[in-house]
Amino acid sequence: MGADSRGGAGLLPDRHPTGDFFVCDIFGASPKDDLGSMEHPIFSLSTRPDRRILSYAHNGIEVQVTPSVRGRATIHDKDILIYCISQLMAAMNAGRAISRTLHLKAHDLLVATNRDTSGDGYTRLREAFERLAGTRITTNLSAGGEETTRGFGLIEEWEIKRKSRGGRMVSVVVTLSEWLFRAVLAKSVLTLSRDYFRLRKPLERRVYELARKHCGRQPDWRVSVTVLHKKTGSAAPLRVFRAAIRRMIADDHLPDYRLVEEEGDLVRVTRRGSARRPDAPHVGAETLDAARRLAPGMDIYGLVAEWQGWWAETGRARLSDPDKAFLGWLRSRMTPKG
Repeated sequence: MGADSRGGAGLLPDRHPTGDFFVCDIFGASPKDDLGSMEHPIFSLSTRPDRRILSYAHNGIEVQVTPSVRGRATIHDKDILIYCISQLMAAMNAGRAISRTLHLKAHDLLVATNRDTSGDGYTRLREAFERLAGTRITTNLSAGGEETTRGFGLIEEWEIKRKSRGGRMVSVVVTLSEWLFRAVLAKSVLTLSRDYFRLRKPLERRVYELARKHCGRQPDWRVSVTVLHKKTGSAAPLRVFRAAIRRMIADDHLPDYRLVEEEGDLVRVTRRGSARRPDAPHVGAETLDAARRLAPGMDIYGLVAEWQGWWAETGRARLSDPDKAFLGWLRSRMTPKG
């Protein structure tokens, strides 16, 4: 369920409501995010230049993020990477060759990520490229099944290709890091709601990422406020962070997910609408194993939830063999179009 159905209060407006989500080269692409940066707090939640070095360690994963003089890349700067990942995944699904270097139309990127297409929008886009290129990461987290300890930038390089007479950016070339490109090749990505780009607050975006990552694998996700504070990468004191989470619970803006505070300083995250589908078809363990072979590297539980949602939206047809029906749907989804 999208944020529009809840009135949209507190959300950014849908600036381009009549256009398809991606109007660029790959028609019909949906927003994708890589699992590594969804799980770990690489991006700054600050709205001011954040020049602190972030060091994070959790469950054997170590991440150090070093900003440039322009500050650490922000959660809003990440929109560019989400756009790039989405384009690459759509190209792969269409059977097209891909590379780390993408040629992008600046206007399409702004429209796809619900950004302003005024002159200021292009200026902010350039600033985002500069922060992404300047932010350096040292980590041992894996991408595409490989684990290495290495340092890299979020993007290797970028350049403006053309400008109009008025000086506006027209197109850019972006080269992604090898680490991020390996994640794409391994399909270590998840689909996001379009309404993600309407979330105003950086913390809302970060919590949505974590909810999407963890609720794809289980009906709900319980996490202590202390651990959530750590996983978001928030620089606020714990008591301030707790108050912000309570405001988020009251505002109830997150696409697809709802937060509930529970005793013991816990937060429970549930998928919207899950309680309204008690008759959703069940998929067995052997079918899940088969699905993993059909869609290596993808979030199988998230795919099951997507199929169950599609089943509900298309009339809740009676299924004599839910396992067979799910695998048929998955094969169709994985078949390159065109």
